[in-house]
Amino acid sequence: MAKKKKEKKGIKRMKKRDLAELIASHFQLHAEQTFGLKQLFRGLKLTTHPLKMLCVDVLNEMIEDGFLVEPEKGEFKLNGKGQILTGIFQRKSNGKNSFTPDEGGAPIFIAERNAAHAMNGDRVRVALCARRKRKEPEGEVIEILERAKTTFVGTLKVTKNYAFLLTESSTLANDIFIPKEKLKGGKDGDKAVVRITEWPDEAKNPFGEVVDVLGKAGDNNTEMHAILAEYGLPYTYPASVEAAAEKLSAEITPEDYAEREDFRTVTTFTIDPKDAKDFDDALSIRPLKPGLWEVGVHIADVSHYVKEGGAIDKEAVKRATSVYLVDRTIPMLPERLCNFICSLRPNEEKLAYSVIFTLNDNAEVKDYRIRHTVIKSDRRFTYEEAQAIIETGTGDYTYEILELNRLAQQLRARRMAAGSIDFDRVEVKFEIDEKGKPLSVYFKQSKEANKLIEEFMLLANRTVAEHIGKVPKNKKPKVFPYRIHDLPDPMKLENLNQFIARFGYKIRTGGSKTEVSRSLNRLLSDVSGKKEQNLIETVSLRAMQKARYSIHNIGHYGLAFDYYTHFTSPIRRYPDLMVHRLLTRYEAGGRTAQADKYEELCEHSSAMEQTAASAERASVKYKQVEFMGERIGNVYDGVISGVTEWGIYVEINENKCEGMVPMRDLGDDYYEFDEKNYCLIGRRHHRKFSLGDPVKIKVARANLEKKQLDFTLAE
Repeated sequence: MAKKKKEKKGIKRMKKRDLAELIASHFQLHAEQTFGLKQLFRGLKLTTHPLKMLCVDVLNEMIEDGFLVEPEKGEFKLNGKGQILTGIFQRKSNGKNSFTPDEGGAPIFIAERNAAHAMNGDRVRVALCARRKRKEPEGEVIEILERAKTTFVGTLKVTKNYAFLLTESSTLANDIFIPKEKLKGGKDGDKAVVRITEWPDEAKNPFGEVVDVLGKAGDNNTEMHAILAEYGLPYTYPASVEAAAEKLSAEITPEDYAEREDFRTVTTFTIDPKDAKDFDDALSIRPLKPGLWEVGVHIADVSHYVKEGGAIDKEAVKRATSVYLVDRTIPMLPERLCNFICSLRPNEEKLAYSVIFTLNDNAEVKDYRIRHTVIKSDRRFTYEEAQAIIETGTGDYTYEILELNRLAQQLRARRMAAGSIDFDRVEVKFEIDEKGKPLSVYFKQSKEANKLIEEFMLLANRTVAEHIGKVPKNKKPKVFPYRIHDLPDPMKLENLNQFIARFGYKIRTGGSKTEVSRSLNRLLSDVSGKKEQNLIETVSLRAMQKARYSIHNIGHYGLAFDYYTHFTSPIRRYPDLMVHRLLTRYEAGGRTAQADKYEELCEHSSAMEQTAASAERASVKYKQVEFMGERIGNVYDGVISGVTEWGIYVEINENKCEGMVPMRDLGDDYYEFDEKNYCLIGRRHHRKFSLGDPVKIKVARANLEKKQLDFTLAE
């Protein structure tokens, strides 16, 4: 009896920590059960009011810490996800690492001491730490499941006894230690690609070995290869694939002629950039009768030569796209194919895959057919040559070019009226010498000759997509790669509207798709030629979703097309090659392709397209820094193109080179960052730096290694 009394007395007074342990073990013992408050009080024998109140406090803390969940108000259950989560680790060189769980939710902070040498992008298993009051949740990496990246690019530091790879990566805080015997001939100051071989628990630095020596840092070839290696892109072509290409015959056989439509006698030409060597597409035109035209869009028939599953095809799948750096092209296909066999060069008979349109004088499509053809280009025009003919009305094939231009303008007008968005961006280009040194900057703008080609390529791509995708209501369309573009995020449109309001512009953020896109077009037209044009175009573009490839068609918002694909560039894009093959298969009555396989190829192609674009931007940035490095101390007019908590970005008006005025160089005041209004405001003098403000800057520093320009204010 006395023992029972003592027990009852003990349960009346319990410390919070002991009660928390009791509750935790109760839930772990009944992991699948949900308990209401009364059930818990009974099950834990909590009889006094203070104990019950303490229990409620502990339960709320356990929910906040993620140990328990509350499926319904007043119902408690052990968090099924538990304290162990799987997801992706993101490393930052400043030690502010984070972890994103597979289930979604807010990123979780991982301190460097708890990172277990995980690297950026690694797939890891994380244990959640006990949560401190009013602190963000923290975690500890307990297992590295899959390494995302094991190779890094940097500069070798070689001394008598040891060597390191010094990296500029913002995702690797530590330099890589390299044993002397693993240098592969690399010398001090060389750029190299290094693979991390191990990272012992007790070691501060990872251990690695040199995979490839790229050359002396600062040498143009070395730096371009380093950019490619940094993004995991190839900078050489495998000898075995080159050899396979050399074995291909360029001869057109009697069988080829017999099974193809012959266009060799029809006026045909190519219009491309002046430095192009791979001519994917050609146009032909001939009158059928007064007011009726036949226009052929002829595309290099790459699928005739590159067979699925072969050595060339496997390499093309891996690359998925050609990469265009400032001074070179890294082709998807071996040079023999892209610049010789498949390229639609003038006065050479070539195999093509063509969409042939019958158009009336109003550029309305009366009929079309899709055929394998043989063509012979009569002339290779540069965009500049074709533009000169459009402007002066004189030159080779004037009649044909002017007629095509007239039809293209009508196609374009109709497309714009339907709600197609006109992002006509200015491209920054460099004139470079034979050593790759930038001599001057110029801007490439799209003129009528460019738009002529663009309209007929869009028409062919759209027609091919409709040909496969548009089926009667009761029929299911066959598997096919589409180029899709989703609607803009309404929140981003609202933010864009707030931002452009400071310049006196506005857009519609609600209403029909067409109304929104028309108001965007109005904005782009209104800013054309103004000093804020580049800035507003950039911010507008950020409000858009990214176009991508998928077999699940949702249409293309930016072009205002219900069906769209990529058919016109199989020399430089793998999805176009997929489209050619499937089109041939379906035209021959073949069964639908395997959905999973093609969706996977679409996802890979989309990812590689983004990677290639990042490498292209990095090469432009490198040349901008190199160009401005010879102009230290010069003063320029610019516009604030970005505002962050660590400073302001400024884009120079005359050459579009962008640099940063670091916060430390705004030394006249303590500045606070107003994220909502894109501005910095001085606490004492209330000076304001807003996105889009004109400023005068002086070039202070140019760091080629980091591809970084530093400016100071010149006022």
